[in-house]
Amino acid sequence: SYLYWHGDQLYELPVSYWSDGNRWINSPGFKDGTMVFSRAVVPRCMECHATFIQARSPDPLSNKYDPASLVTGIACERCHGPGQAHIAREQANQNKPPADPSPSAILSPAKLSRDRQVDMCALCHNGIRSEELVPAFSYVPGKSLDSYLHPNEGDLAEHPNVHGNQVGLLEKSRCYLSSPNMSCSTCHDVHQPERAAAAYSDRCLTCHRVESCGMFKTMGQKIAENCIDCHMPIQSTNAIVSETAGQVIRPKMRNHWIKVYP
Repeated sequence: SYLYWHGDQLYELPVSYWSDGNRWINSPGFKDGTMVFSRAVVPRCMECHATFIQARSPDPLSNKYDPASLVTGIACERCHGPGQAHIAREQANQNKPPADPSPSAILSPAKLSRDRQVDMCALCHNGIRSEELVPAFSYVPGKSLDSYLHPNEGDLAEHPNVHGNQVGLLEKSRCYLSSPNMSCSTCHDVHQPERAAAAYSDRCLTCHRVESCGMFKTMGQKIAENCIDCHMPIQSTNAIVSETAGQVIRPKMRNHWIKVYP
């Protein structure tokens, strides 16, 4: 989906490119036969799709920003915290011996508890947590996400949607509940390109034996090549829906609720 600037205001365009279908579609939420250019892009949206942008209003529904402040993509500071103190420290110590034992003033997520590590991912990958307690881009890695976003409640928490809610789904999995050290980084290495889905089966097999799978009797050792497609199937999302030329398009995403599916 595409955004455009009108002065210092940011809006979403009514057309998107659907890579799975290799064609143009109406942006999700836009109706057939309309060309609306006034859908504001609010800070909470930008928080999950950019490293930073400076809002010009404290209103969480405002779409006024400093265009020059935009840092596109998801960069190092989103996980390692603000780098200003780290840079200042290194510049001040650049002429000192390298064996400086003082802290580097940069966060190492590996030293955090499991909950705090997962919170960093849940900022964006727990999509139904959208009610802010403080302004967007206030979250600091290592802090509890509950002090920033309102916790999940009620029916939404019981029936998480596959889109953007990977953490909520993972937390319902027996694997996660039974493994105190399991986190998103157990499978995903944010410093490396994503692997093919089936390749993540090696993570499953650090705990599970292929002989224990109900399909082992019919598939044998071949089952070890792809645990993922059975236990984390690709499903359609109910959160992102496009209606284009009379057709309803629901993008498909991999379900992170790890379990036995019919």
